[in-house]
Amino acid sequence: QEMDESDRKIVLRHEAAAVAGRWRRQGLKVGFTNGCFDLLHPGHLSLLRQARGGCDRLVVGINTDESVQRLKGPTRPVQSELARAAVLASLGMVDLVVLFGEDTPMELIDAIRPDVLVKGADYRVDQVVGADLVQSYG
Repeated sequence: QEMDESDRKIVLRHEAAAVAGRWRRQGLKVGFTNGCFDLLHPGHLSLLRQARGGCDRLVVGINTDESVQRLKGPTRPVQSELARAAVLASLGMVDLVVLFGEDTPMELIDAIRPDVLVKGADYRVDQVVGADLVQSYG
């Protein structure tokens, strides 16, 4: 069975790093945001729209089921990581979806090296994990 376009957006870390590198070489601005995205709601959509508005290609890191449980407790997530990834990948404003199992997206950010890092309006730059890393390479 042929994968549809949204399935192809769900990639492994090394694939995301390679694709982001290609995009940058083409002169495209790569953005990154991350979260659990359990039960996608209007606030998530607003964040994603804001993120996509500041870049040409948007990479979204999502927490694995195991990391969501560590962060939010044993009853979470409501939706499996594959379901959450599939929902995000189906959105036109999202270009790649990458799962990460660490408590923070720092290693993923380091691999992708985005030009723009976006978190919700309730975060200040000094609270955003990876902000100093992204600023360090311009």
